[in-house]
Amino acid sequence: MPAAKAKLKTATPKKAAAPKKAAASKPVAAAKPIGEVTHFFDKIRVAVVKLNAGLKVGDRIRIEGHGQTFEQAVSSMQIEHEVLKEAKKGQEVGMKVTKPVKAGDLVFKA
Repeated sequence: MPAAKAKLKTATPKKAAAPKKAAASKPVAAAKPIGEVTHFFDKIRVAVVKLNAGLKVGDRIRIEGHGQTFEQAVSSMQIEHEVLKEAKKGQEVGMKVTKPVKAGDLVFKA
């Protein structure tokens, strides 16, 4: 009988483990917009904002959209030419802005 050939296992080098990718930094809570610009009066630099949350004079806001982002403090708000210190969810307010904005720009609390 022929002798069984013994199979020799050769050690193959193990592939080095690929370095783990760093986890993408996710914000703890994605910021929800508190409003959206519905109109902009360029001559007087007033934006009309439909609010999804309350807002007060003195709050800092960030406006994003159409390739620009800027922050400012809310210096004044009005509804139908009546000055407000505080606006509630669901209201549309006019507010002075420091830069031109466009309808559809989103407003966040900063």
